Amino acid sequence: MGRIRIIGVPLDLGASRRGVDMGPSALRIAQLERRLEELGHVVEDYGNLFVPEREALPGVATALDLLPAITQVCGELARHTAQAIRDGAMPLVLGGDHSLGAGSVAGVATAFAERQQRLGLIWLDAHGDINTPSSSLSGNVHGMPVAHLLGHGDPAMVNLARPAPAVRSENTVIVGVRDLDPAEREHAQLFGLRMFTMREIDERGLRDVMREAIAIATDGTAGFHVSCDADWIDPSEAPGVGTPVRGGATYREGHLAMEMVADTGKLVSMDVVEINPVLDEMNRTADLCVGLATSAFGLRIL
Repeated sequence: MGRIRIIGVPLDLGASRRGVDMGPSALRIAQLERRLEELGHVVEDYGNLFVPEREALPGVATALDLLPAITQVCGELARHTAQAIRDGAMPLVLGGDHSLGAGSVAGVATAFAERQQRLGLIWLDAHGDINTPSSSLSGNVHGMPVAHLLGHGDPAMVNLARPAPAVRSENTVIVGVRDLDPAEREHAQLFGLRMFTMREIDERGLRDVMREAIAIATDGTAGFHVSCDADWIDPSEAPGVGTPVRGGATYREGHLAMEMVADTGKLVSMDVVEINPVLDEMNRTADLCVGLATSAFGLRIL
C-alpha cells in the first residue's frame, strides 16, 4: 500500500451549471479517507485549494472571461500535485469541474519529466473535453482540458506543464465518450487521439477496451493518471452530475475499469470530478465515486 494525498479543488468556474464546487465535501462526507485507510493506505488530506467566487471576479461577461482565473487555480494545483509526486505520494484530486484536470495532470507530468520519465493518461468521460477556446461553442473551460494537456489552446494553460505538452497523444486515451461537438470530432483526428466510444464498449466489451487503453497509457511511460468524470457512468447510477448523458457505463463496468487499473500497479495519480450534490439523490453519486476510487486503489472482491 502507499501514501495518498487528497487535494480538494472546489472549482465551478469552468461549468455553466453551478454546484460542483461542493463535490469535494460530498466525497469527504462519503467517507473517502476512512475507506482508503481501510485498504492499508496512509492518507493525507491537504484540504481545499482557494478558488475565487465567480461573482467576485471583475469583467466577466462570457464563459471564456473566466479562463485566466481557472488557469491560476490550475497552476496552483499543478504545484501541489508535482510536490506530492516528489514526496512519494499519489495525489487524489477532488473536484470541482473537469477543467482542473489541466492542472492536476500538468503537475504530475512535470514531476515525472524531472526524472526524464513520461506520464500516460486515461480520461473517463462522456465528453471529449478536447475543444480549444477558439473552437468551443459554449466557452465552458471544462470542455477543454485534454486539448490543453496535449498542447493545443491557450498558451498559459498549455504551459502549466514543464516542459509542455504535459502528455503525448500516443499515451492518451478517452474512454466512455458518447457526446462530442463537431470540432471535437475534427480534433480527435487532428491530435491523433484514441477515443473509445460507448458503441465500441458495447461491441467489444469493457474488459477488452480497458486492456487496450491501459496498453496505450503504459507504452513507454513510468505510470499513468486516471481522470474520472462522474458522468462517464450512466445517470441512472450517477444522477448528481451537471451534464448527464444517457447510455453510460454501468455500475459494474465502472468498477471493472478501476479494478483493472489497480491490477497494473502503475496508477500514480487520480482525479474524481464533476459531482454536483445539488442534483444528486442522498449523496448517491459521491458514494459511488468513492467506491470507484477504492477499487482503483486496490479494493478487491476476493
